[in-house]
Amino acid sequence: MRKLALTAAILAMTAGLAAAQTIRLGTEGAYPPYNFINDKGEVDGFERELGDELCRRAKLTCEWVTNDWDSIIPNLVSGNYDVIIAGMSITPERDEVIDFTQNYTQPDPSAYLARTGDSPDLQHGVIAAQTGTIQAAYVASSGATLLEFATPEETISAVRDGEADAVLADSAYLEPIAAEDPGLELVGDPVLIGGGVGMGIRESDTELKEKFNAAIQSMKDDGSLNALIEKWQIGATF
Repeated sequence: MRKLALTAAILAMTAGLAAAQTIRLGTEGAYPPYNFINDKGEVDGFERELGDELCRRAKLTCEWVTNDWDSIIPNLVSGNYDVIIAGMSITPERDEVIDFTQNYTQPDPSAYLARTGDSPDLQHGVIAAQTGTIQAAYVASSGATLLEFATPEETISAVRDGEADAVLADSAYLEPIAAEDPGLELVGDPVLIGGGVGMGIRESDTELKEKFNAAIQSMKDDGSLNALIEKWQIGATF
């Protein structure tokens, strides 16, 4: 009986430690309005607000970690953090390596940005895109010449400097840039790629995935997710 009682106590203690574990949220911090570093040096943006609220609803203690985009999936798999929340579209290729929660945004149309007054050949020209994105994969298969960069800022610089004819990225990222810079404008038709944005989670972390799925669904159900999407002008609501 004492042995059973001791076993029960150990299990309860283990469960308590698991509940108290800090969940590390990995983001890039360089892709506004989804995520960026504010003047205080803190992670900010749509996904900061969303992530904090999801952790609150899931009753999880969370902290934020920044990581370069090109290594964001390998470093999740290796355990540097527990979740990717970084504007990552759900694709079959990524789903072979990691797991995803349900989407917390609708598929965001991608757009082309070019120098004002140019008429770039979007099918056969030189198109910049960030390495490892759905836009880079799209350009690579489109017949255009793909010019890849590690950060989104570098793709914009490539267009400004004439190194690339245009850049392909999420509309939500490019629209504010076009609005603020008279030397750049959106060109061509919007391109629909991917299945919306979700949280990336290691395939072994099924319980964590279930907790975040429930939290995302509760925000969809009460309209608070749509309110955040509208506040940050991310795209279509649910």
